[in-house]
Amino acid sequence: MKSTMAIVAATLLAAAPAFAESHAAETATEGDATAETMEMELTVTGDVAKGEKAFKKCVSCHVVANEAGETLAGKKAKTGPNLYGIAGATAGSVEGFKYSKLQMAAAEAGVVFTEEVFAAFVQDPSKSMAEATGESGRSKMSFKVRKPEEAIDLFAYLASLK
Repeated sequence: MKSTMAIVAATLLAAAPAFAESHAAETATEGDATAETMEMELTVTGDVAKGEKAFKKCVSCHVVANEAGETLAGKKAKTGPNLYGIAGATAGSVEGFKYSKLQMAAAEAGVVFTEEVFAAFVQDPSKSMAEATGESGRSKMSFKVRKPEEAIDLFAYLASLK
């Protein structure tokens, strides 16, 4: 009986990815706006350890805390939004945070924080969101990461926090 259950469990586990893939394909054919996001694969090329070091510059404004409220990085700062799940998230999507009008325009435009978008954002927040939305304005984030490699490493670190 135990071996039969093990075979059934193994079969179900093996079938799960195929089911998920077919379900995503069905959703995509229905024209659901989230289908593109579901199919988007995040590219993460940075160095997680270097990104962790770079994040030390961010902790005065940001925290990374999971859904359970556990702090994964930072010091419970709340000047900026919680960065948990930022990799692949829509800009301006942290509930309860009061974003600038420019960031809200980015949210409405469906700007997603891929590695490329995130790196551009942390290097020049206002410019990158203005370019992405066609709107003018300023981001609340005044700090700028100076080096492109550091921005990519920072993305890798934040993407690794789960």
